[in-house]
Amino acid sequence: MVLQRGEPIVITGTAAPGETVRGTLGNSAATAQAGPDGSFILTFPARDASDEGATLTLSDPSGETVVSDLLVGDVYLCMGQSNMELPVTRALDADNQLRQAADDGIRVLKIPKVTASVPQAELSEPVAWRAATVESVADFSAACFYMAKQLRADRGNVPVGLIHSNWGGSAARAWLSPDSVRALEGDEALSLLSLYEEDPLAATQIFAPRWYDWWESGAEGRQPWTDSDMLDWQPIPQFSFWNDWEGTGLDTNPVANVWLRQTFTLTAEQAASGGQLAIGAIDDLDLTWVNGNPVGYTFGWGVERTYRVPSDFLHEGENEVLIAANNSWDNGGFFAGPERLQFMPAGGDPIPLGADWDYSIGTVQGVPPRAPWDSNAGLGVMYNAMIAPLGPMRVAGAVWYQGESDVGQPDYDTKLRELFAGWRRQFGEQTRMLVVQLADFGERHSEPVESGWAQLRQEQLDGAQADDNAALVTAIDLGEPTDIHPANKNVLGRRLAMAAQGEAMPMPQGARREGDRIIVRFSGIEGDLRALGGSAPLGVEVCEDSAESCRWADASVAGQTLVIDAAPMETITRVRHAWADAPIVNTYDARGLPLPGFELELAD
Repeated sequence: MVLQRGEPIVITGTAAPGETVRGTLGNSAATAQAGPDGSFILTFPARDASDEGATLTLSDPSGETVVSDLLVGDVYLCMGQSNMELPVTRALDADNQLRQAADDGIRVLKIPKVTASVPQAELSEPVAWRAATVESVADFSAACFYMAKQLRADRGNVPVGLIHSNWGGSAARAWLSPDSVRALEGDEALSLLSLYEEDPLAATQIFAPRWYDWWESGAEGRQPWTDSDMLDWQPIPQFSFWNDWEGTGLDTNPVANVWLRQTFTLTAEQAASGGQLAIGAIDDLDLTWVNGNPVGYTFGWGVERTYRVPSDFLHEGENEVLIAANNSWDNGGFFAGPERLQFMPAGGDPIPLGADWDYSIGTVQGVPPRAPWDSNAGLGVMYNAMIAPLGPMRVAGAVWYQGESDVGQPDYDTKLRELFAGWRRQFGEQTRMLVVQLADFGERHSEPVESGWAQLRQEQLDGAQADDNAALVTAIDLGEPTDIHPANKNVLGRRLAMAAQGEAMPMPQGARREGDRIIVRFSGIEGDLRALGGSAPLGVEVCEDSAESCRWADASVAGQTLVIDAAPMETITRVRHAWADAPIVNTYDARGLPLPGFELELAD
C-alpha cells in the first residue's frame, strides 16, 4: 500500500483486551495497550516520500503480524457515483492506456459495495492493495487512475495510493458521516438509523407515517393499506418487470407507483409462530404491508427483501400481502422469478406466494419519501460501510465526482460543507477536497432556459469556493449530450492532478456594470482568456430578477476578464455562463482550462 507522507502514520487494529502491542515501521517504534474492546492505535512519526518498500511489524504475546512493501507518498480517496466509478476499460483510448498501465509506484484499493445504518469497524470482506497493472487497473476508476498517472509524471518518484469507494446512482447524503447527518438532519434521524440496525420492523413502523402523509396528499383520502379493495385490480399479465406488460400503459411509461397484491393461507399454529416474508427483489423501491401492517421498506434494484412478520400481524386463514412499488427510471417491478417469493413460518415449511399477483396503477405521481436507511440515498449508509472502516489513516485529498442523483434537490453546497467536515474529521484537516463540476448532458437549446443541472453546478462551485482547501474542477466541456457517462476521463484526470497540486482553477470572482458593459473578473486564469472556434464566447446570458428574463448577450474577452454588452437591458441584476444541462463552452485560459458554469449577481 501507500502511506501518506508528511503526516503522522496511524495504525489501528485489535488484540486481546489489555495486551501491549508493539510496532516498528522502518526505524521507528511505537507501543500501545489494547482497550477493553481490544482496539488499539499506534502512531508513528511522519515520513518523507519514498519508493523503497518499508516493513511494518506488529506484535503482542500471541504472535507477530508483518506487512511489507509499504511505500510513502500521497494517498487519495476517489468517491462518488457512476462517473467516478466508470472504469479505465470504458474511457477513451483504453487499449493503449492499459498497455502502459504497469507502475509499481501507483497502488490501488477497491472498496466493496455495501451499506450499513451505523458505522462499521471493518470492511464487509477482505481487500488488498495492488500495484497498478493491466489487470488491477482495468476495472478501476478511470478519472482517479488518470489523475495518478499525471501526478506521477509531475512528481517523479513520489508514490500515489488510490482508494476507489464509489456507488453508481448514490446520493450525496449516503456519504455523510454521523456527525454530519446530525448537523443536517438532527438526532432523530440518527436514532432511527440505530433502531433500524437493531430492529428493522420497529424502524419501519416509525417511518411509515411519513409515507402515508406523502401518499394521502395526492390520493384524495384513499388509504389502500386499510382496505385494498378501494383500488381497481387486474391480474398481472406475466411475472416480470412491468415494462413487459403490453397494453397496460406501464410498457410505454414504466416510471410509476404500482400496487401489487397477493394472499397466502395459514393454519392457526403457523399464524401464532410468526415468520418472515420474502418478496424477492423490487425495482426500485417498496413499502410492504401484511394485513395492513407495514413490515418493511427497501430501496435498491436487485436487492432481495426479507421482512420479519410478528404473530400479531397474522391470523388463521387468508392473509394479505400488499406492496406499494415505485420505479423512477428504466425497469420497474419484479426483478426475478416467483420462486423467491414466499412466507416462511417460524420452524415450518415455506409457503410459496406464486406468480399470480394482482396490480393497480397508483394515482399518486413522483417518488415517495426515502427512509434514512435507504441503500442509495440513506443518511450516511455508504460512509458507514465504505469509508468509516478505513479508520483514521491520513490522506492527501478526497476527489468527489457526484451530483447527477442530487439534481433538483436543494442545498447541495451545504451537503458539500458537511461531507468535507466528516471526511476531515476522519482523515485529517490537511485533506484537500476536489469537486468535479458535472459534465454537459441532456438536451441542447437555442434560447436560455432554466436548468437543474446548471443550478447544481452552481452549488458545487459555491461549496468549493466556501472552503479554504478545496478546488472545483469542471468537466462541463468533456461530456456527451446523449450519454450521462462521458468517456473522456483522461483529460479530467489531468485537470484533477493540476488541482491536487494546488494549481488554481478558473473561478468567477465578481461582476460589475460599467456603463454599457459588464466586466466579469476571474481568479485562477493563466495567460489571457480566449474564445475558441469563433470570435466570441458562447453561452453568456444577462438576466433581470425573474427566470424568464434571461437573454443571450454579446461578449468578448479582454485579458483575464469577460466583457458583456449590457446596452440592450437597463435593469440587469445577474449574469450567467453555460447555464444549461448541456451547454456549448468555448472560453478557455492558456492551459486549456474552460470557464466553469456559473451565475453571478452584479455588484452594487
